[in-house]
Amino acid sequence: MSSANSFFKNDPRTRRNVIVLIIAQATLGCQMPMMFVVGGLAGNMLSTNPCLATLPISLIVFGSMMTAPWLSALMQRRGRRIGLIIGACGGALGASIAAIGLLNASFGLLLVGSFFSGIYMSAQGFYRFTVADSASDESRPKAISYVMAGGLLSAIFGPQLNNLLQGATSTQFLGSYLAIIVLNVIGLFLFFALDLPKTIADKAKVTTEKVRSRLEILKTPRIVAIMICGLVSYCLMNLVMTSTPLAVVGCGFTQTQANNVVSTHVLAMFIPSFFTGHLIVRFGAEKIIATGLLILAFSGITAFLGVDLMNFYFALALLGIGWNFGFIGATTLISSSHNKSERGVVQGTNDFIIFGSVTLASLTSGGLMNCSGGSPQEGWSTVSLAMIPMLILAGIALTWLIMNKRNSVPA
Repeated sequence: MSSANSFFKNDPRTRRNVIVLIIAQATLGCQMPMMFVVGGLAGNMLSTNPCLATLPISLIVFGSMMTAPWLSALMQRRGRRIGLIIGACGGALGASIAAIGLLNASFGLLLVGSFFSGIYMSAQGFYRFTVADSASDESRPKAISYVMAGGLLSAIFGPQLNNLLQGATSTQFLGSYLAIIVLNVIGLFLFFALDLPKTIADKAKVTTEKVRSRLEILKTPRIVAIMICGLVSYCLMNLVMTSTPLAVVGCGFTQTQANNVVSTHVLAMFIPSFFTGHLIVRFGAEKIIATGLLILAFSGITAFLGVDLMNFYFALALLGIGWNFGFIGATTLISSSHNKSERGVVQGTNDFIIFGSVTLASLTSGGLMNCSGGSPQEGWSTVSLAMIPMLILAGIALTWLIMNKRNSVPA
């Protein structure tokens, strides 16, 4: 944190927002690794069809996809704070419904709760844009990177809370969902400490700035190529992580070991954030995205080579690092590809498409894992092979970006 304070010493607003959002990532963010572990395991426990075991996770991501456009538009009109508070309320509501579902052995209620939990997931995705709003062009990559690094503590505490609480009540996994409710209720008060810019800082300027429609945005090759890089990074991370608890337990290891593998993965997602922003400033976002895609490919190779416990650890660690480089690189590029008046449209469209694709990835993950072979080992190998076409797509998009690099629209 001291390096962050030093870097933002001439920008107290950005420094304050970075600190608040790091704390938010560390507290509220605990629920994401918790839900991605217990969601699949609880789904496997309540569903009569093993192919639908990961559907609760898919519904979380689907809820995030459906939330992103209207939440982004609301934050454009009313400011970021209201959107972030709505996210925490959605997380508490979703966990409450899921807890009721567990008490009543209702797979349907678990799915409904998972959908509402997606409201929180969507709001968390806007933490990176919230800090970008107040940061200068020079400090933006590092500000985004530091905020993403706040997930480091959630990577430690989230899975450990699961280890402590998932079997603490007579109803399996109920303790985890009750803890998620508490995290959301406590965490929403953090957002009152943000020092946010005015919703419309300069009315005359805003009225003269061109605001592209969603269709125009999707006809802009540069933005589409950036979105592809971001969505592939996120999709591959979700595709593999969603199946991981099922694969680890299915291959003869314990739920605690599954939690520890996921914890290692989430640590790897956020530890690089302490220097990803510096690397982007030095080498450019495109090179960092390329590095991330290469690391994701090595993750798939490691997963395909075996189902020993260390294979799971190494594959998931590489998966986290690859996601970090690819997603932060894409976020940096997308945040400099629009003006202030259209940030709600561009950012909402970006997250809608990303989380829509991630929804499909999580749905596909469960089917590939449980229904593509006669054993968990075969299912896990199929999940690894499914990474190949997505990596090829991202490679094509990134090659286009590098070959057609030009000045971005000022943010």
